[in-house]
Formats: sequence, structure tokens, C-alpha cells
Amino acid sequence: MTNSQRNRGRPKRFDGDESQNIIQSLDRAIDVLETLAKGGAMTLSQIAENMGQSPATIYRVLSTFRLRGVAEVNPASQEWSIGAEAFRIGSAFLRRSNLITRAMPVMQLLRDQTGETSNLGIEREDNVVFVAQVETHESIRAFFPPGTQAPMHASGIGKALLAMYSEKQLSRYLVDNPLPPFTQNTICTAESLIQELSLIRKQGFSFDDEEKAIGMRCIAAPITNFYGEAVGGISISGPSHRLTPEKTVAIGRLVQKAGAQVSASLGA
Repeated sequence: MTNSQRNRGRPKRFDGDESQNIIQSLDRAIDVLETLAKGGAMTLSQIAENMGQSPATIYRVLSTFRLRGVAEVNPASQEWSIGAEAFRIGSAFLRRSNLITRAMPVMQLLRDQTGETSNLGIEREDNVVFVAQVETHESIRAFFPPGTQAPMHASGIGKALLAMYSEKQLSRYLVDNPLPPFTQNTICTAESLIQELSLIRKQGFSFDDEEKAIGMRCIAAPITNFYGEAVGGISISGPSHRLTPEKTVAIGRLVQKAGAQVSASLGA
């Protein structure tokens, strides 16, 4: 990073340890927002207890958020929840890239071809973040609201992205991340994961065989940019009784083709 680039992002005198530049009250306010996002509708006492803070402190934060439309309160139940303004602000992240715009027509086609929900995800801090979805018309379906996160090692898109990692990147990932089990099918050892990623590279798509949730399967492929870097992943997901192992290869080829189409639209 050049000096001019650095100076546009922060004053020169603030170079160094980022933790020294934190505004604690703002940091706490964001913690409140994250608690609301994870917990849904919650009373003041529930939020305070969950965060280990006094209700008076939390109430001041919530009141500020309510005035700005970032939080809302139900007068009848006295439960707080995320406000519409939070969605508007968060949507700016999705507008930062044309990935969703490029992927959406392909996702719709993939949904129509397979009859299953199509998903778009990106990697953030060793997790998959789902940023868009085209739902199936079936009554039983997979649903990942934008912003939902999933562990890389137990996700179709996550494994597709891990398969694009360099040896150095993968070594770092395995050192920094435990591989917790979610079901009896979850890949929980580095050796098994490395073998799985080798298979994914050969076949061009990944298969989540009830590794995060029993009864749910997912098939995914990476999306790359002009430089061949993985910038996201596309997948279809659905109940295991419809996504049977016998259909894996045929659907996998469709997902692989979809990933290639989006990649081509990004200049790959």
C-alpha cells in the first residue's frame, strides 16, 4: 500500500495497532446490533442479559438506533428487532460488486433446470456468507437469508472455495480453524478435508452430503474473476430425498456450467 493510498483511508498519525483507535461506545453499539441480528425479536432484559450489560446502557443504544430507523420496538410485546434502515445500510455491501447482478440470471436458470433453490455465496473471514438466493417453487425448500453464514468445511460453496486455495492458504486455514462436527457426515480432520478438496478439483464441483444439517444436501462450484481468483460460489440446495446421490453428477455438471457462465461474465 502506498502512502497516498494509506492517507486517503486514515490519517498518517493513526497508522499502527487498529485496536488503539476503537471507539468503545460505538463498538458496544455494534455488539447490540449483532445480538439483535442473531436473536431476532428480543426484550430489553433479554438483550442486556445476553450481552452481560446493564439494561440502562443497552436502552440508550437501542433508543439511538430507533431514532435512526436501525432498530424497531413492538409496543405490544416490548420486543426489539432490526429496523429497515439497517437493511438499507447493509445492502450497500451487496452493491459494491456486480457479482450479484451477473449471477442472478444464471441462478434463475439453474433453479429452473434443477427445480431446487440456487444460492450465491462469498468467503468472509473463513466463513461462507450467502448474499443472494433464488428459491425453488417446491413447498419444502432450503432457505438462507442474505447474510447467513456457514463454516467453510461443512458447506458446498465453502468446500468449492477451499478447493481453489493455494497450498499456503489451505495450511493457514487448517491452522486457524478447528473443524467442528455438525452431523455424523461432517468432515472433521485435515487429512479427510484435503482428500475431499482433491476430489473437488478433479470433478469441478463439491457435494455437501448432509454435512451441516441432516436431510439437506448441496452441490456447488466456484466463481472466478479475470485473474482466476475465486470471488464466490454458486450452488443448489434442497432436501436429501430429492437431491439423491444418483443425481449428483448430472446436477453437478449443471452447477459447474453455471459457475463457469458467471465467471465468464466477470472476465474469466
